[in-house]
Amino acid sequence: MHTINQEVGKKIRSFRKIKGLTVQQLADMIYKSKATLSKYESGDITIDLVILYSIAKALNVQVEQLLYIEPRQPSTLINTLPSTFFKNSTRFYSYFYDGRINKLVRCVVDMLAQPDDNRYKTMLYMNVKNFEHYQECENTYWGHTEHYDTLTTLMLKNQATPLENLTINILASFLESEQKWGLMSGVSFRPFMPIALKMLFFENTHTRNSRANS
Repeated sequence: MHTINQEVGKKIRSFRKIKGLTVQQLADMIYKSKATLSKYESGDITIDLVILYSIAKALNVQVEQLLYIEPRQPSTLINTLPSTFFKNSTRFYSYFYDGRINKLVRCVVDMLAQPDDNRYKTMLYMNVKNFEHYQECENTYWGHTEHYDTLTTLMLKNQATPLENLTINILASFLESEQKWGLMSGVSFRPFMPIALKMLFFENTHTRNSRANS
């Protein structure tokens, strides 16, 4: 339990810093003392659900983003998926090339929960500094993923700019492979314009590190 408290606390601290808030400022927003919030962040106090939702609201993130999800383990949420590629993990890594800035952009996708039979709550962290601290990113997108026999589709909305919507389609995700190509399309606000580009997805850190170094 202490490990879970510490991991949740780390996420709270990370998002607080990303939002540019001090411990005192966030504590005031959730009507707690600075000492209490510090103990939440250090994992010394277990956070109840009401407080966790209050913290998520204050940070303008989804409460699922603050939960601890052990990475790289087979998930009971996705063990019956028709998609072979997505059965093996709840976290995926991706690259795409942004021609506007002539840069390779790193992304992380987290599958968080299953509200319906073939739909999964999903977070996309775009333009992350590194894969180990992927919450430190330029943009976050919230939505869901739908899995079918021949197609996996991610439908996402920018948390900071809700008008910005993205759709990512991945074909033949039922085939065994360490990587998959996807097509991302939608409307970007950097600048405001329609976009369509290819994304390369990986299941594990070994594959994406090898690809990045090639």
